[in-house]
Amino acid sequence: MVNAPAAVFLVDDEAAIAEAVSFALQAEGFRCRHFMTGGECIAALAGERPALVLLDIGLPDGNGFDFFRRIREHSDVPVVFLTARREEIDRVVGLEMGADDYVVKPFSLRELMARVRMVIRRSAEPAAARGAAAGAAASTAPGAVVSAVAGTGGGGAAQVTGRFRHDLLRRQIHFGGTPLNLTLHEYRLLEVLLRHVGRVFTRAQLLDQAWEAPDHRLDRTIDSHIKSLRAKLRAVDANADPIHTHRGMGYSLEIEP
Repeated sequence: MVNAPAAVFLVDDEAAIAEAVSFALQAEGFRCRHFMTGGECIAALAGERPALVLLDIGLPDGNGFDFFRRIREHSDVPVVFLTARREEIDRVVGLEMGADDYVVKPFSLRELMARVRMVIRRSAEPAAARGAAAGAAASTAPGAVVSAVAGTGGGGAAQVTGRFRHDLLRRQIHFGGTPLNLTLHEYRLLEVLLRHVGRVFTRAQLLDQAWEAPDHRLDRTIDSHIKSLRAKLRAVDANADPIHTHRGMGYSLEIEP
C-alpha cells in the first residue's frame, strides 16, 4: 500500500503567491491544501493534522498571530509564518510565540522549500536518536543523578534526572511526575539543559543548540522561552526553581540533591 503524501496547509490570500508555493510544494512531493482565510484553516485542522502550516500574518479575517494562538490551543503542528513585514520586532514576536520559522516576502521558493523540509524533518526526527548522539558527548555535573530506565507501553527508553523524566521517543518531559506541555523550542531548550546539568550556557550557545537556523540578533528570545519554562515548572511546584540565571553569562539547570 502506497503512503499518501504528507499534507501542508497554506494560509495566504494572495493568489499569485499561493499558486507558486502550491506548485513548489507539489514538486517536493507534498499535498498542498490552500486556504484564503485563517478561519478555514482552523476548521480544517479539526479533521486533519498536516505536517506543517504555512501561515500568512496579514489575512482578510484577522491577524496571523491570533490564528497561531488558536492553532496552539488544539494542536502542536509545526507553523512557519509568511509575511511582508520586515521589522525585526515582528520576527521576535513570532518566534517568541513558539513558531518554528519566519519567512519574509518576497522569498525564494527554493529557500522556502528548504525551510519547509528542515522544519518537518526536525519535527519528525526521533528524539532518541538526537539524545543518544548528544548524550555520548555530554558532560554531567558531579552529583547530578542521571539514570536510564525502560519506557512503558512500548514507549522506549526514558532518562531520569532528579525530578525530571525525559521520554526520549515520545519527546515528552515530565517534572515531578507531571507531563509538561512544551512548545518545540521550550522542549529543545530544556532538553539541552538536561543533557548538561550544571553547565552555564550563554544565550548564543542555547540558540545554537535549540534552533536549527539561529539568528543571533534575536538571542533575547531565549529570555522569553526561559521565563515560560519557569512558569510551567512552577505550575507543578510553586517553589521549584531549577533553572538558574547567571548574570552577565547565561543559564544553567541545577538538580536538587
